[in-house]
This record gives sequence, structure tokens and C-alpha cells, in this order.
Amino acid sequence: MLYWLTNLSDGGDVYNLFRYITFRTGGAFFTALIFGFIFGRPLINLLRSRQGKGQPIREDGPEGHFEKVGTPTMGGVLILGALLVSTLLWARWDNPYVWIVLFVTLGFGAIGFADDYAKVSKNTTAGVSGRVRLGLGFLIAAFSAALASWVHPEALTFQLAMPVFKDTLFNLGLVFIPFAMIVIVGSANAVNLTDGLDGLAVMPVMIAAGTLGIIAYAVGRVDFAQYLEVHYVPGTGELLVFVAGLIGGGLGFLWYNAPPAAVFMGDTGSLALGGALGAIAVATKHEIVLAIVGGLFVVEALSVIIQVAYFKRTGKRVFLMAPIHHHFEKRGWAEPQIVIRFWIISLILALIGLATLKIR
Repeated sequence: MLYWLTNLSDGGDVYNLFRYITFRTGGAFFTALIFGFIFGRPLINLLRSRQGKGQPIREDGPEGHFEKVGTPTMGGVLILGALLVSTLLWARWDNPYVWIVLFVTLGFGAIGFADDYAKVSKNTTAGVSGRVRLGLGFLIAAFSAALASWVHPEALTFQLAMPVFKDTLFNLGLVFIPFAMIVIVGSANAVNLTDGLDGLAVMPVMIAAGTLGIIAYAVGRVDFAQYLEVHYVPGTGELLVFVAGLIGGGLGFLWYNAPPAAVFMGDTGSLALGGALGAIAVATKHEIVLAIVGGLFVVEALSVIIQVAYFKRTGKRVFLMAPIHHHFEKRGWAEPQIVIRFWIISLILALIGLATLKIR
């Protein structure tokens, strides 16, 4: 919205600053961060008063989790509020990619909110059925993937770009739509599975989002795209403003979610943020790079798939407990130890993902 102040500019005054994505990115970050600091405590108090017993704890979970009884959930509302306000204030409203990613984020946030509400209202770990959640998620992803394909330049429509190999595109045709749906829904649910310890999911999400934001800015500028020999996707640079709002809101939330957490993100936050990562990857034509940058989430999801498949086949378990962060808990690792080590892994994977921009 503030971008339109450029209409008042003669090119040499303060209003001209709003033309620059980098300036508006900084504005979005600090807006979201301040929003989180201002509304974090009042929101936690509200959630605690409304939820009573807080988020239900799995009876078969690690023993240390029973100490968290009474901690409220739905803290993702704080991130989404900060993200929405900062994006609407600082991003260009005429950019379709911003609206596509916002739609995915808020849509999956609504699914997560319904799931969290069902859990706390019934005091059970079973919320909205998995089929309903997946069905709604695929509907949101289908619409968004189709819209992104329509917005993409004609040369990139329905194309799958390969990292490292320059000028390499695979024409998936209409199959690209279900492929993009799987990317978005898979990303949302992978982040959801990762969100099992205080601060475990939000920092890797911010690291992955920051990496995708840099990629979005690079492929959205014709000079950078030519220099890096990546496919130019005009307009995606504006997603850097969205990412800045996500990181600012995430840090504001982490202030209260750092061990011991005063509030949990809940499915409201984890599904929304995971969906956002998937949507940005689809918008920037970097779906495969997302699997590298978000490799931690991939491993968490695979650990669950492997555990379930192997148990059904043999009646035995590969891991002491899935997702894999619970396996390390069962082996005696302290929660902060797991969280910080997973953060380090996320950072390493992000740097590898960024390297694909230059390795051609």
C-alpha cells in the first residue's frame, strides 16, 4: 500500500524510497517484528484464558513433554497477523505473486486453525480428519498452481526448471499442476511434522524463507538472472517483501516460543508457513531447490513415512519414535540440543541451496 506514495515523488524526495524493494523489505521486517512484540503477550494471555488446559499432549510422546501441559497453542495467529499487516503495508498490490502466496498462506492457516480449535475444544490430540485437511489443502494448492502457471511468462508455463543445469527445462504440460500441488501440500505437512519441539520449526522456516526470498529477488531481476544464468521470472522480486514480513513475524513469535515455550505455533502456524514455502518455490520455478533448502523438513517427513511403512510390513520400528526429532529425544538428547543442531543443519542446507544459483 505504501508503494503508492511514489506517485507523490518527483524523483528526489523521501517518497522515492518506496520505489525500492530493498527499502520496503526492511520496512516489512520491522513492522512484523514490532507487531509480534506488541501483540505477543496479549495474545498469549487471551489464548491461555480461552483454552484452559492448552494444547493436548500425546500420551505416547516423550516423557519430558508432559511438563508442557497447559501451554496454549494457535500461536501461529501472531505470525500470520504480523505477516499480513506488513505485507499489505509494504508490498505492491498489483503484483499477482504476492496475492498467490498470501492466499496459500492464509488458506492453510485457516485449515490449521480449524484443526487446532477442534483439538483444544475437545481436549484431544485428534482434530480435523487427515482426509479433510488434505482435501482442502489440495484444493487451495490446485487453484494457486493454476494461477501461478497463468501468470508465469509463456516460455516458463508448465515447465520444470532444473538447478545446476542452465537452460534446462522439462515441459510437464498439465501434469505441472498436480506436481505443484504436491510441492505445496507436501511442504505444508512436512513443516507441520517438524513442529514438535520448542523453536524447532520456526527458525528453519525463517532460514528457508530467507533463502527463497533471495532467490525470488534474483530471478525477478533481469540483470541478476542473466548474470546467474537462471530463468527470469518477472515480478517475483516483490516476494522478498513477503519473506521479510514472515521473518519479522517469526522472530516476534520465537521471542515467546524459545524454550520453555509460552505458546505453541500449532497447526495454524506450521501448515501456513509450510504452504508459503511451497508457494514461493512454485512462483519462482525453484521447486527442486526447495527440497534442498528445506531438506530438514524432507527428512522429518520421510522418517514418518519410513516408520509407518516398515511397521506395517514387519511389525517393527526403524526409529524409537517418529518424526525423527523424537527419536533423538528417546536416545537421551536434551531438547535444546536437538533444536540448535537442527538449526545448524538448516543453515547448511540453505547455503547449499543458494549455491545452486551460481553452479551452472
